[in-house]
Amino acid sequence: MTLAAGTRFGPYEILAQIGAGGMGEVYKARDTRLDRTVALKVLPQHLSSPEVRQRFEREAKTISQLSHPHICALYDVGREGETEYLVMEYLEGEPLSERLSKGPLPLEQTLRYGIEIADALDKAHRQGIIHRDLKPGNVMLTKSGVKLLDFGLAKAMAPATQPSELTSLPTVAGKADNLTQEGMILGTLPYMAPEQVEGREADTRTDIFALGATLYEMATGERAFSGSTRASLISVILRDEPKPVSQILSMSPPALDRIIGTCFAKDPEHRWQSAADVGLQLAWIARGATDQPPAPARGLSSSPRWLVGLAAAGVLAAAALMALYALRRPASPPAAPIRFAVQAPAGTRFMWIRMQHLFAVSPDGRRLVFVARSADGQNFLWVRSLSEPSAVTLPGTEGAAAPFWSPDSRFIAFFADRKLKKIDSSGGPPVTLCDVPSGAPSGSWGSQHSILFAGLGEPFMSLVAEGGGAPRVVLKADASRRERAVCWPSFLPDGRHFLYLVKSATDKPLDLRLASIEDGKTAQLLTNCSRAQYVPGDPNAPAGSRSGYLLYARDGSLLAQPFDSRRRLLAGDALPVGQEVGQHALTGAGRFSASDNGVLAARGGGSPARLAWIDRAGRETASVAPAGGFESARLSPDSRRVVVNRVDLRTGLKDLLIGDLSRGVLTRLDLGSNDHGQAVWSPDGARIAFGMTSMRHPPALHWLALRGSASPEPILPPGEVGRAEDWSPDGRFLLYFGGALKGGGSGLWVANLEGERKPRKLLSQATDAQAQFSPDGRWIAYCSPESGRSEVYLTSFPEPGERIRVSVSGGERPRWKRDGREIYFLSADKEMIATPVRLAAGVEIGAARPLFRIDPAGWSDYDVTPDGERFLAVANVPVQDADAIAVTANWLSLLPR
Repeated sequence: MTLAAGTRFGPYEILAQIGAGGMGEVYKARDTRLDRTVALKVLPQHLSSPEVRQRFEREAKTISQLSHPHICALYDVGREGETEYLVMEYLEGEPLSERLSKGPLPLEQTLRYGIEIADALDKAHRQGIIHRDLKPGNVMLTKSGVKLLDFGLAKAMAPATQPSELTSLPTVAGKADNLTQEGMILGTLPYMAPEQVEGREADTRTDIFALGATLYEMATGERAFSGSTRASLISVILRDEPKPVSQILSMSPPALDRIIGTCFAKDPEHRWQSAADVGLQLAWIARGATDQPPAPARGLSSSPRWLVGLAAAGVLAAAALMALYALRRPASPPAAPIRFAVQAPAGTRFMWIRMQHLFAVSPDGRRLVFVARSADGQNFLWVRSLSEPSAVTLPGTEGAAAPFWSPDSRFIAFFADRKLKKIDSSGGPPVTLCDVPSGAPSGSWGSQHSILFAGLGEPFMSLVAEGGGAPRVVLKADASRRERAVCWPSFLPDGRHFLYLVKSATDKPLDLRLASIEDGKTAQLLTNCSRAQYVPGDPNAPAGSRSGYLLYARDGSLLAQPFDSRRRLLAGDALPVGQEVGQHALTGAGRFSASDNGVLAARGGGSPARLAWIDRAGRETASVAPAGGFESARLSPDSRRVVVNRVDLRTGLKDLLIGDLSRGVLTRLDLGSNDHGQAVWSPDGARIAFGMTSMRHPPALHWLALRGSASPEPILPPGEVGRAEDWSPDGRFLLYFGGALKGGGSGLWVANLEGERKPRKLLSQATDAQAQFSPDGRWIAYCSPESGRSEVYLTSFPEPGERIRVSVSGGERPRWKRDGREIYFLSADKEMIATPVRLAAGVEIGAARPLFRIDPAGWSDYDVTPDGERFLAVANVPVQDADAIAVTANWLSLLPR
């Protein structure tokens, strides 16, 4: 049935038909709410049943959370009468299948498109989503590269059946011949893996088989598997190997045969174990390498399935023992990589502070030290032997940050209470070595019995003996080069030379430089990168005389660049490690650490989050925005707009967006290449206040008028920093959590926005207060861990009085109803709680009432409408092991050779 132009499906108006097939008809349509062009796919009515709809909607909800430049975005699903439909991103381009009808692609395009497809598959696989029907017909070629279509929906739309015989695979007739009919459950026959045609369960490696078939067809213009009948084609897939690409095209590199051939392994255990592995191999060829690529890690999956399999403590310990055994063996041939995840200990959580480094692998690769926060809000050091399933805490390390190891892997140095300390990794009291400057310090322990350290915003770097004493300045920012600060020191093996980052007094990106503790001479190495660490290239080479790699992050990816340690020179181009890494482009922070013998620990950018409306019963009523790096959201006083804080997962920088909730449109504020913190509204909705950091200036609170062409203006005197919490109803005061760069201590502060704007401290506490004014401006709701865990309290304003506890068993992120009669907060067991409040001469707190339980992934933030009937949630998207530290043993074998 062809729909006429002008037909409406909810808010979508049909413009023209653009395609048809067994799984539905596709139309160009207009979203009348957002005034944008979309692709609307109408599904066949014979697929419609309550069970199929429920399964389909569940799958579609998961897929809508995929955000990737090479995956066609799914915007919406709906039903008009008895007709189901999908709303997708409208793409202008040519299907890969049509392009291949004209002949094979040039090698450069085959590699580029293959890398992009592999990257998209890897993103989906890491979120537990399998395509199941990858083929050229589901790949669109656009100006910005490939776009994968119909991601994972085939299984959701298929009726539940028992596995079929090979001679009666379920199909839906299409335009192609009977060999290319679409299997509603199993996919498209010429691209099916053996386990699919046998009716067994598909997994991520099934997609890798189809990726190999697609690569083969791009390179040769021919299908890898063909037959005159369905039965003969099935037999070919199960038994035969296709002719190597190099036998069809003599100029094709033999390495491409090996990559595709490994995709085609009949046993899934013998294929590449992740799409990322395939992408790395293709990138290796694209760079013009001439030797053979590294062998696949057969039987050792680097996909999320491997991490799932390692969830049990016994298996995890066994894997770690295997890793340590492998590290003691000779380095040739390179041992296969082994990956597993380290979770925060029970009752604690990792504190991912963007400007600090919170974990480190010991140089001998046997242990991992990390910072975790306990239920009472205190940070402690924990040590995890990689051959054991659990970690142990180190008493006496309260407030610890930025740990790093001694070269012999015996001691751990860390910062706490504005001091540099060290502690024996097996336990015992910590020893104070010296005082340190404030401002997120970092350090490195050298082989010559000395420690380098520097504060993040300080113009100097200091050296102290490992036994303690008075530190001496060994490096200062060079004013002639307009340097503002030096930070992130990292010793080279000789213990005399070190790497460090330079922050400029201009908008120039961070520079990585090399210096000596003996003569102060420096040299430029790299620019626009994170902090760097030297790692040996051969774990068995003698110490002090070996060459290796500089590890650093750029645009969210970990890179390894060959480095001659004796001549102290770069010795080649940077190589991708295949690991996403959280970083911060303004501070140089990078979440990775490596041992001297091939163990790598890293953490990516974390879970993405989306914006969604939730009603008072916990039901999601609408989606405002698909998954992105959202962290905070604040409704305007009239609830018609929202200001959103969003982090770029590649650079770690945050920007601000203003959303028109009636149209569902988010618009980024053009505030330059700065880093912007959480924003709050003025009572009249005309301004927002927020923190802003640039390469030239430390973090400071600013406000911005939303009308006109005004630029952000500083609110506080220089040296005062903080996170905006709330604006008083009368517009006179701004609550913020922070303090002075030079002393003053952290806590909840208030700035009088009239007159001199002199700030004063209201409450002293070491953790984020998450404070909000009551609607009458006479009270403040805030959080404090003073009872041993975070609880919600009230106190009077402008002068703090009695602390009145609101929550009973843990609470955070309090919000007021507009009439002041209810306070909402999130409980420790992830429930939304509504507590009646009566504000008079004093405060009366009623009995708390749970409204609903939030989803297990949690909310990063939320706000509530004035009537208390709806919640705008920044809902985290579940990503497996997103909050864990990813450990890879023998990671050097992943590098192209």
